[in-house]
Amino acid sequence: MELQGICHKMQAGLKDLSVTDQQTRKANVEYKFILDRAEIELPFSLGQEIELEWTGNIYCVSCGSKTPKSYSQGHCFKCFKTKASCDMCIMKPETCHYHLGTCREDSFAHEVCFQPHIVYLANSSALKVGITRLGQMPTRWLDQGATQALPIMKVGSRRLSGQLEIMFGTQVADKTDWRKLLKGEAEPLNLLEVREQLIEEFSPKIQTIRDEFSQNLEFNETVELLENEQPREFIYPVEHYPEKIKSHNLDKTPIIRGKLQGIKGQYLLLDTGVINIRKYTGYEIIVRTE
Repeated sequence: MELQGICHKMQAGLKDLSVTDQQTRKANVEYKFILDRAEIELPFSLGQEIELEWTGNIYCVSCGSKTPKSYSQGHCFKCFKTKASCDMCIMKPETCHYHLGTCREDSFAHEVCFQPHIVYLANSSALKVGITRLGQMPTRWLDQGATQALPIMKVGSRRLSGQLEIMFGTQVADKTDWRKLLKGEAEPLNLLEVREQLIEEFSPKIQTIRDEFSQNLEFNETVELLENEQPREFIYPVEHYPEKIKSHNLDKTPIIRGKLQGIKGQYLLLDTGVINIRKYTGYEIIVRTE
């Protein structure tokens, strides 16, 4: 089979959901490879031979124009400099500057930044803290390749969630070691125990942040502790983890071939190396499978 289109990040979902005796929600992760958004879906199978060829073309995922280079995962330079979704505060939510009157797009702030956000603990390559919009669970965890996740707080804005993430980040990492992620499963953690320890340790600082943001009467920037949430566990379709990590790069090698040995996060694990599909959002590629 051969198909050609614009690459987008893989679509991850859950199947075979169950609940353990410890009330942990457990599920298998399944993926769809997306070309031209939802128009073409390629279900890959483990053991399948795959070839990816970049045509040399890149199209902006925002305006659709052809661009010689991809900025901020699939944008042209103009959109990169003007779209709120490409601003620095997307990577560093604590730097949100809407309250200063300098937001690039007010509509984006209302639709995204001032929607309920979750502060969570996850186990990807190791323990980490992160944030995501309420509606992005479990997508965010699956995109990161987390094998465990636990929501610990629900808050009223992206900036507020960022402040709490920075606070917890003094004790817990906020990044994933992608090489370690792709070498095997992380050691299981007791996320409930970690949650209790962090909430107890940071209780005074949480109250200080809560008091500061409660003064914003324009938006409901509340902090809710999610004391009744139970952990989630995710099982990824991986047949074999690589012993050594070799990363494929379409910019340097426009044709990549290999046998699919697994999918985790946004990575295809081939017997010839690994490739981060999300990195090539906006790239026009030809996919060949056997």
